[in-house]
Amino acid sequence: MSLADQVLAVNNDLPIRTDAPVHSGKVRSVYWLTAADSKRLIAEKGYDVAADTPLAIMVISDRISAFDCIWKGEGGMKGVPGKGAALNAISNHWFKLFQEQGLADSHILDIPHPFVWIVQKAKPVMIEAICRQYITGSMWRAYTKGEREFCGIELPEGLAKDSKLPELLQTPSTKGILEGIPGVPAVDDVNITRKNIEDNFAAFNFKSADDIALYEKLLTEGFNVISEALAKIDQVFVDTKFEFGYVKDSAGNDKLIYMDEVGTPDSSRIWDGEQYRAGKVVENSKEGFRQLLLNHFPDADILLNKDRMDEREALARDNELPASVLMAVSETYTNIAEKITGKKIVLSDNPKAEIIAILKEQYQLID
Repeated sequence: MSLADQVLAVNNDLPIRTDAPVHSGKVRSVYWLTAADSKRLIAEKGYDVAADTPLAIMVISDRISAFDCIWKGEGGMKGVPGKGAALNAISNHWFKLFQEQGLADSHILDIPHPFVWIVQKAKPVMIEAICRQYITGSMWRAYTKGEREFCGIELPEGLAKDSKLPELLQTPSTKGILEGIPGVPAVDDVNITRKNIEDNFAAFNFKSADDIALYEKLLTEGFNVISEALAKIDQVFVDTKFEFGYVKDSAGNDKLIYMDEVGTPDSSRIWDGEQYRAGKVVENSKEGFRQLLLNHFPDADILLNKDRMDEREALARDNELPASVLMAVSETYTNIAEKITGKKIVLSDNPKAEIIAILKEQYQLID
């Protein structure tokens, strides 16, 4: 079987029983189960949620997105071998560590297959919760242009590129387009301040103003747990994005949880510690792929300039990247996953067939 066959590129066509449209994002697809199937699984599997909680099957793919586009390779490779399994394995590892250390639960109830989560319905907080321990990327680019205030936080003069910040910074941005919030433009992924959140906490889906401090606490604690664990394998946790949401516990009470993915090469920058101490930045995250794309195409501005989105989409649509590029990305993802989890990432010969068999035989979700 070829490598292209081992890649799960299309994940929104599984015959899972559902009476709602499949939601397909850049990397994951979500299948909302019927009320009857949700209730049955909660009873059969003993999930610690209210009996009427809606459940979903979340299936990751091996697709790779960067600069808001999906990229493909030659030879029919429409994704990166091992990427999906690596991302899920890393998130599973951190979510378990968070629970063990008493931080908060996640939306994951069950893991039937390396590509699959069974999740409970959550009401998302409409904030991309970003933490930064080093100045790099977009923050550095803005800093070089003279900007010193980020999300209401004043940065000191004299910072050097890729250097450690004086303290861990929380620099949130909007999740999606939020209308009618004073001082917050109605565009996706725009930086916001803590005062923006305090003054409009309900518009960001917080249940109470007190939960702002709870989200900040969980963000900092989650970052520190991952940072300390990565330091033990000589990796530097540079920055990351968390997402939060509300679910109901089995007694019907609201609780704030971690959701989406955490501490992965897609949502974070991770640097090799030994190389960093030697004055070099070696990315163990998707940032390495982003840099490769910037160097691969002659006009990097197409990838960086949001006003050139049509040209950018054409680049991704009309160009096949060398297979060696996608295999190098595969190595980055699987290597860091194996370092973090201590377990081998095994490529499935036919992940889609495996998923269908498990969901049919063990969960009775496929007719």
